[in-house]
Amino acid sequence: MNRVFPAVLLIASVAVGACGSSAKTKDLAAAAPASIDVSSAPAVEQPIARFVRATGSLMAEEQADVAAEIAGRVIAAGIERGTPVAQGAELIRISPTEADAQLKEAEANAAQIEARLGLIPDATFDVTRVPEVQNAKASYDLAASEFNRIQSLLADKVVSQSEYDQRRTQMEAARQQYEAAKNAAAQQYQSLQAARARVALARKSLSDTVVRAPFTGAVAERLVTTGDYVTKGMKVAVVVRTNPLRVQLTVPEQFVSVVSVGSAVNFEVDAYPGRQFQGAVRYVSPALQAEQRALTIEAVVPNAKGELKPGFFATARIEQPAKVPGLLVPASAVQTSGGTSRVFVISGDRAEERIVTTGQTVGDHVEITKGLKAGERVATKNVAQLTDGMKVS
Repeated sequence: MNRVFPAVLLIASVAVGACGSSAKTKDLAAAAPASIDVSSAPAVEQPIARFVRATGSLMAEEQADVAAEIAGRVIAAGIERGTPVAQGAELIRISPTEADAQLKEAEANAAQIEARLGLIPDATFDVTRVPEVQNAKASYDLAASEFNRIQSLLADKVVSQSEYDQRRTQMEAARQQYEAAKNAAAQQYQSLQAARARVALARKSLSDTVVRAPFTGAVAERLVTTGDYVTKGMKVAVVVRTNPLRVQLTVPEQFVSVVSVGSAVNFEVDAYPGRQFQGAVRYVSPALQAEQRALTIEAVVPNAKGELKPGFFATARIEQPAKVPGLLVPASAVQTSGGTSRVFVISGDRAEERIVTTGQTVGDHVEITKGLKAGERVATKNVAQLTDGMKVS
């Protein structure tokens, strides 16, 4: 009876041990992680357009500080800030009373000289047609005719030598008067030219009583109002042309060689998040800014709707002329945290974590410059749930 009891205890211990091992196995199986369902895509090498990133500001295509050409009292100012204006449109009007009187005086002086010279409108000046010159010439011709007659009579000794000398003196005096008349007429014609110049200036002064827009654009500022007295050269308004606009950008020195006139420019502004605006490089500075070691360029951007405003800050990408091969993966495959980017490479039924270096974004793909080879497949679905070595399906 004593021998049977230990045997029963031994069998019971084995049975209990067996039951405990089975339960532990079941617990371990329950704790083992299940595989993660993922999608994958290969890393593909293909030529991609390279971009130079730059920042800058939008500027008006043209901006003019419009000034008064003459002094006077402002009698009309029909513009306001933001008023659209065409080239030549009236901005302000100055009292024309004084300028009009000066024009009439100048025209009267010129007409007086024209009458003295016997000129008709649009006729070419001919000194021999001036009345005073014609009278002097007639006197000279008469004196010359008398002298020739006396000269023939002297040969026949019909007249005396003294009478001959008298006629010759009269002829010479008539010739001198004729030459003097021509010189006086020429001087009067030069005076007429000066008088006509004063007429032109007076007409310009009268025209300048209306200050006009130098180009089509919009009024940025109006600096005077009706009743103000302006002096010559005083700024009265600011007019800007906003279609197109210029984007002034600063390009780092190392990218100077790939930027040239005609390069495409895409940029964004904070006022319109997510929208892309396009332009093209038109101006390139001939020298770098020494303090920044950077090149200033300007791109021209269409702005027909007036959505863009001078002064907007722009973040731009300038397309490089040549396409260079790059390794691309879907953007959904890349996880970035704390400045470190990683992907999960699918190797068999396991996910392998890789630290990578990213380049530029191309559509919905991201360039990988380091840490991945062409053809390797990366997880694109449930990437946030993966860890290194995890089983995937």
